[in-house]
Amino acid sequence: MFLPQRRARVAAASAALTVLALTAACSGGGSGSGQQSADGEPSGEITVLTWRTDLVEDGTFDEYVEQFKEKYPDVTDVTVEALTDYAGEVKTRMNTDEYGDVLAIPGSVTPDQYEQFFEPLGSQEEMAEKYSWINDKSFEGQSYGIPVVGNVQGIVYNKRVWEEAGVTDFPTTPEEFLEDLQTIKDAGVAEVAPLYTNYKDGWPLSQWDGWLGAVTADPDWKNKMVESDEPWAEGTDYGVVDGTIYDAVAQELVEADPTTTNWEESKRLLGTGQVATMVLGSWAIPQMQAAAEDAGESADDIAYMPVPVQVDGTFHAVAGGDYNLGINVNSDNKVTARAWIDWFNEESGYSESQVGLSPLKDGPVPAALEGFMDQVELITLNPAPEGEESLFADIDTASGIVTTDPKFRQATIDAARSGAKTKQQIFEELNTAWAEGRAEVGD
Repeated sequence: MFLPQRRARVAAASAALTVLALTAACSGGGSGSGQQSADGEPSGEITVLTWRTDLVEDGTFDEYVEQFKEKYPDVTDVTVEALTDYAGEVKTRMNTDEYGDVLAIPGSVTPDQYEQFFEPLGSQEEMAEKYSWINDKSFEGQSYGIPVVGNVQGIVYNKRVWEEAGVTDFPTTPEEFLEDLQTIKDAGVAEVAPLYTNYKDGWPLSQWDGWLGAVTADPDWKNKMVESDEPWAEGTDYGVVDGTIYDAVAQELVEADPTTTNWEESKRLLGTGQVATMVLGSWAIPQMQAAAEDAGESADDIAYMPVPVQVDGTFHAVAGGDYNLGINVNSDNKVTARAWIDWFNEESGYSESQVGLSPLKDGPVPAALEGFMDQVELITLNPAPEGEESLFADIDTASGIVTTDPKFRQATIDAARSGAKTKQQIFEELNTAWAEGRAEVGD
């Protein structure tokens, strides 16, 4: 869901609404009534949490709830609470048993913690026969989450602005990408910024991770990183990603003051062409299109381009699951919770509405992505070897870098703005910390 979709304004808990994941519940960690029918048919009530406040506010999930209740008439209620700081609030609630019945599994939960917080949904092997990207939230042969939509990773941009600046071809290298941003800046067609970081909200900076794997066209980049003491070397996935961020900021190709950015406002800025480019997953396309139309512009201005790197003359794009829906291990209405997850992924039409790939292996490709996908070769990242599922997270934590924390990239932006550190100095510090983390985990 991506963070990735992603956060909008906090909406108050709303009865009879539904969405993807987390909400504070009543006693026992879930809001289920515990009144399951003898044959295990869904009944009673459940609580679901979500980051999709926009779809809660516009009534989309009211419709989902009604459709679900029509299929399962013994279900009395589905309640949803929308959270702006989804990851942060969910992390806090998981200190108790009361974190809803259905929730999107937050990235802060490491693989070896899944069974502590979530109900197993089935064997990894069996689940993979039906769903794509099931490895994302699996551990030791068990799956704990199912993705709600498949995203491809790349760059959302305002096609009209790029064309008005005279840029019509996709950049094939990071250097060309920066040159194109400079061309847009010089043309004055994006008065706010050629590239918008969304620094203040923080979480959008994690979207740059969508380049990882596409840079080298290597589905094993993450598995190889745990064996390297220099993952921020020149030409590596992290080296290219964080180097491009540093250079864009240092060359003043981003907003004048990143500390004042605003996620909701950024949608309008891109939709109206005041911002030319943002690095976001494909989940963002419908949100940007809607913002363009709301501002009186054309949804057709919003387009998607691949990561500006070619390997052997080909663009690559990482495809993977967005937020994964799981069941609170403490829920007292797991039958209905599971029914909701299955229905939402298979019958609600959510993935198509979000211009994403269906989590079902035989699901449809949305029309808005057909052109993009004609130009790229999709890759899906390989899971960690058995027994090493939490190794990356363990090293990441031990290193003190914590790549899942926005502060990691905010620090790079701060250094690029102030000139306090060169790009090479930052990379040397990161490599040193990572090597120390590997040594600690290996001891």
